[in-house]
Amino acid sequence: MKKVALITGASAGMGKETAKLLAQNSYTVYAAARRLDKMKDLEPLGIKTLSMDVTDETSMIKGVQQILDTEKRIDVLINNAGFGAYGTIEDVPMNDAKYQLEVNVFGAARLIQLVLPKMRENKFGKIVNISSIGGKFALPYGGWYHASKFALEALSDALRNEVKQFGIDVIVIEPGGVKSEWANIAYDNLVKNSTHSAYKATIDKLADFMKKATAKNAEPEVITNLILKSIEAKKPKFRYVGGYMAKSAVIARKLLSDKLFDKMIMRQMK
Repeated sequence: MKKVALITGASAGMGKETAKLLAQNSYTVYAAARRLDKMKDLEPLGIKTLSMDVTDETSMIKGVQQILDTEKRIDVLINNAGFGAYGTIEDVPMNDAKYQLEVNVFGAARLIQLVLPKMRENKFGKIVNISSIGGKFALPYGGWYHASKFALEALSDALRNEVKQFGIDVIVIEPGGVKSEWANIAYDNLVKNSTHSAYKATIDKLADFMKKATAKNAEPEVITNLILKSIEAKKPKFRYVGGYMAKSAVIARKLLSDKLFDKMIMRQMK
């Protein structure tokens, strides 16, 4: 029997490429996103598309129920939907900050709640939360984004030990630099939120750093291959890391003191 996978944020980048890869590997794939028109190219590949907004309760309930009515199961949930609202803690409007958490944390958490009953009944499930190396450390001017990823990491750690008794694995994927719409959205938000900022001089340096780093980002396949590897593993690792500068940055955070790590990060923005 084919395993059934639900992937959010599947209209572009890692989400779309993951949908394709899983379909090629005999999964029944449901690709979900707000922009149905951006997923039309997935349908000829046998991938089913769903309109879903992870900030809309009704949308999520309807989408999950549609899959369960048709397939009677959801074996794999990949919480990939997310975005980055960059800007200083002071400058980012609170509504934008709350929306960041709504998409990256509460949307993922609500979908987990919706798929768990059937996973528990089947005594099988893989819940994959797409975090970031930004869930391990925080860069200046990305505080709200990092807060959302730190929260997703903590949620995943708690959940892993709650559901393992039911045969369900919780896996965290931590991408570094990867080519996607995310980088452009984060950059645009940074510029928008800092037009009249008291921090503008240093923010301009970060914006320049982000532009240069983006050119070196890895292809989405680096992460999609990790996702496939993780869900096919009988005993998956708790975390998988990949993408530009990902492993070296995580190792540096482990080895360096807070003071030395801060110095290293700020040096990159000069």
